[in-house]
Amino acid sequence: MTDLSKFPITQKWPAQHPERLQLYSLPTPNGVKVSIFLEEVGLPYEPHLVSFQTNDQLTPAFLSLNPNNKIPAILDPDGPNGEPLALFESGAILVYLAEKTGQLLPKDPARRYETLQWVMFQMGGVGPMFGQLGFFHKFAGKEYEDKRPRDRYVAESKRLLGVLEQRMTGRGWIMGDDYTIADIAIWPWVNNLVTFYEAADLVGWGEFKEVQRVLKAFLARDAVQRGMNSPARPA
Repeated sequence: MTDLSKFPITQKWPAQHPERLQLYSLPTPNGVKVSIFLEEVGLPYEPHLVSFQTNDQLTPAFLSLNPNNKIPAILDPDGPNGEPLALFESGAILVYLAEKTGQLLPKDPARRYETLQWVMFQMGGVGPMFGQLGFFHKFAGKEYEDKRPRDRYVAESKRLLGVLEQRMTGRGWIMGDDYTIADIAIWPWVNNLVTFYEAADLVGWGEFKEVQRVLKAFLARDAVQRGMNSPARPA
């Protein structure tokens, strides 16, 4: 049996199936990237809920795996050379898992790098900008009388949606016919913008018909529906 006892995180979240990939996460746009990927490819994994309500992400056990105290993080008992691998940052995890399984990342070098550029587009643009819009529209930032910060992120979010609208015209997925980790990275954030952040009216959601079309197709996938709820939140 695989021994993961040398990893302190397993003291707080014991592995019931140590031979499986261990996922430490929460169903947020970043968190579900990994669970959706795992559901899509059918790689066995054991999910562990990292609760923000109890500040699990700040505990020594979690920080031993991710010193940046963000979800998701993984512990793969069957990493490179058969040794366990601990990994954080959702984009890095997606690339690692795609290369490990040989799925959802094109093997052709040119298309591989084109896919990765769209993953980075999400990591550097969509995620941070949509997240800031959420803060200034729905959370503590909404109390600020000065609306210039909010309006800055509204404008940038609209611009990013426009980039996606242009990209998706005539395409089924980010990379055309091929569903890839770029889709898994981007669409949970788009969904979060208009559902959880309730920012549809602010960004002129009705203008982005192609984005709406692809988001609907993404959310209809069985693996996406399962991954969006993994790890399961407490009842």
